[in-house]
Amino acid sequence: MRQRHTHAQRRSSVARRDLPFRVAIRGRRQHNQGVKIAVCVKQIPDPANPGRLDADGKTLARDEKLILDESDSYGVEMALQLAEAAGGEVVLVSMSPTGEVGGIRTALAMGADAAVIISDDALAGSDALGTAKVLAAALRRTQPDLILTATESTDGYTGTVPAQIAELLSLPSVTFAKSVEVGSDGLLVRRQAEYGYDEVACPLPAVVSVTAGVVEPRYPSFRGIMAAKSKPTEMLTLAGLGLEPSEVGWTGARQRIIDVSPVPERGGGEICEDDGTGHERIVALLEELKVL
Repeated sequence: MRQRHTHAQRRSSVARRDLPFRVAIRGRRQHNQGVKIAVCVKQIPDPANPGRLDADGKTLARDEKLILDESDSYGVEMALQLAEAAGGEVVLVSMSPTGEVGGIRTALAMGADAAVIISDDALAGSDALGTAKVLAAALRRTQPDLILTATESTDGYTGTVPAQIAELLSLPSVTFAKSVEVGSDGLLVRRQAEYGYDEVACPLPAVVSVTAGVVEPRYPSFRGIMAAKSKPTEMLTLAGLGLEPSEVGWTGARQRIIDVSPVPERGGGEICEDDGTGHERIVALLEELKVL
């Protein structure tokens, strides 16, 4: 029996097929306005280049050209598909201590309509909660119908910022989305799980984190690249958001980096010669790894 559930309840299914986007304009906005979708994106050092640390030896250097985090490109693509189907606009929201805009322009060239960038020297050293405070303040000012994020950034891997943003804004949070439907009665998300997916319904506005790989991000066209240069890009400081420097950066961080050390080199693997009982050794190894 099919059931519809609230944000706090979920219906599980073992179906694993890809599901198309089905979008309707919700009643809160006028029909000709569509939906306003904000996508939180991050600019990171190019993973193709060897990473290096700042002079303090504890934070990643960001004084070179930054690029759009690949994990964020899936949220941008999902937002563009939703906006194209329902009408509306896509606004990027990003925190950039250095004022870099190269990665933001990539997302604008994909088709996003505008960007809001928070740049302030005091942001350096912000932890996940500090980042969430800044993004939440910018989103409160932007007032979107739907907020999309990546599951986690590829240079931080905390995976906590989306839920923290939702908590700070007192909005429902849905994680690991593989498809999204915006309807007149709220939001329907199919949430990826190890057994298939959960179907989650919740009211709008809401915060949804998107699983990497669920859509194919488009490549910016030459026309899009040229158009990106003239799209609205608002630069804000902490003062513009009503935040104090003591709330973010090294001063406001609740987490401290105690030490950074190289990853130990991987040792050689165990070589087993099959004397007829090789399968038993394989099973034993899998049990030791708790795979079985």
